Amino acid sequence: MALPEIKTILYTTSLGKHTRPVFRQAVNLAQNLNARIIMLHVIEPIGELGHALIQNYLPEDVVKKMHAEGIDQVMQQMKTRIEKFCEEELGSLDKAVDLDIEHMIVEGNYTDSILRTAAICNVDMIIMGSENTFGHHSQVTRQVIKGAKVPVVAVPTGKKYV
Repeated sequence: MALPEIKTILYTTSLGKHTRPVFRQAVNLAQNLNARIIMLHVIEPIGELGHALIQNYLPEDVVKKMHAEGIDQVMQQMKTRIEKFCEEELGSLDKAVDLDIEHMIVEGNYTDSILRTAAICNVDMIIMGSENTFGHHSQVTRQVIKGAKVPVVAVPTGKKYV
């Protein structure tokens, strides 16, 4: 039996300020394994009550436009973060680092969206952070580990609980 190949890594990010250690691990593994990275950000829907309130105050076309602009802003934030990381952390290395990164934004429940994206994209590994202020992401990380069909690397973000 051959050893499993890791060719595609799903890196999940909340885009929070403590996520760089997680991305650093994804980049390190991708470079060592010659793998590509799918950078995933999940946006949880606002829910029925929020949607009903918005519909009562804004026309549907305005809501759609605001939604599209919000998605575009998040995508730009993802790209900017990668550029900043490359400039600050990879620019001084002896050898050039060639990153193959695809950006994805999906809407839905965090755990379900991560697992669904992992299956659809046929990833070989998931890398995600394991801590957040209220333990929310820790719970998501545990649920992803429990439901994943591929290895999950849970990286401590270094954020301390208050």
